[in-house]
Amino acid sequence: MIYDEFRRQMPVHGAWTYLDHAAVAPISQPAADALSDYTREAATQGASVWPQWAQRVEKTRQAAARLVGSAPEEMALVENTTAGISLVAEGFPWQAGDNVVLPADEFPSNQYPWMNLADRGVEARRVEMPVDRLDLDRLASACDSRTRIVSVSWVSYANGWRNDVAELAERVHRKGALLFLDAIQGLGAFPLDATAAGVDFLAADGHKWMLGPEGAGIFYARREHLERLRPLGVGWHSVRQGNDFANINLDIKSAAERYEGGSQNMPGMIALGASLDMLLSFTIEEVSRRILALTDLACQRLAEIGARVISCRDPRHASGIVSFDLPGHDLADLRRRLLGEKILLSHRAGRLRISPHGYNTAEEIEKLIDAIHRSR
Repeated sequence: MIYDEFRRQMPVHGAWTYLDHAAVAPISQPAADALSDYTREAATQGASVWPQWAQRVEKTRQAAARLVGSAPEEMALVENTTAGISLVAEGFPWQAGDNVVLPADEFPSNQYPWMNLADRGVEARRVEMPVDRLDLDRLASACDSRTRIVSVSWVSYANGWRNDVAELAERVHRKGALLFLDAIQGLGAFPLDATAAGVDFLAADGHKWMLGPEGAGIFYARREHLERLRPLGVGWHSVRQGNDFANINLDIKSAAERYEGGSQNMPGMIALGASLDMLLSFTIEEVSRRILALTDLACQRLAEIGARVISCRDPRHASGIVSFDLPGHDLADLRRRLLGEKILLSHRAGRLRISPHGYNTAEEIEKLIDAIHRSR
């Protein structure tokens, strides 16, 4: 079974019952090895090995493109999800009176960049949603002829609702708008073909389900939109002549690299690539089946001990996130006590949240249930 090899590549399991991948995940052993190799080389050889590091970074771009279902030319390597969102928010050719539509319960990173456009006459329309799902009809009703972008998370950080990306894109395009997908809570856990699904823009940091370090993420722009966004933070990575530093000619690359600006977080990108290679070796479909089996078990067992599960378990919309309440419990105190037993989960939006990955086990779910049961 894939989880046996996966588990061997995740050293955290020797110390923790780690059920918090939707927050900050532990890095994989391949990522740790890549960071160690980089550090050793940087200390003993310095920039003499820079060309090899650059090749490894390009391998990360290729792995990210395979994960997303895009061409490498449509993929930029960025610091985090916010940076990717900001490339569109700040680079799009807005006109005063335009608007962006988004659910009101999005993670802050998918709200503030759009709200920050108010001084340019662009409205961020934040649409209230039910507590447990995304209502596509509400979202569509908020759109009008001046809606340029609809920005939505693939998977909600708060309730775990996983959108059907193709359906979402079709509804957005029917309104004449473009779809920005915040993919941080889905990539690495569920398969995606952004090209086939009709995604226009996408961003995700690698420190959750992709099991990479913080500060290393990806940004996708559909090929036909590359010239549409004004490049921001333009630097030597942005131009065709790249390393020819004496050739000062603003000849912007036609690929998504145009958005990368100056020197990168090379160790972070190399480590992210190592984790992506590991995940792709299992196939994301296998990983997602394992995650859904574990979260289905968790929902069943939580219900048996009196928890109220918020997250939808319809197979089309279930994800690796399970959000739940425990009536009569001080949830913040319960989380602290679980930490004392080396069980890690989150307290979000007034509820507890678990997010197991494909290397977790049924025994770890039972350990969580037993610890909650004993806390009463």
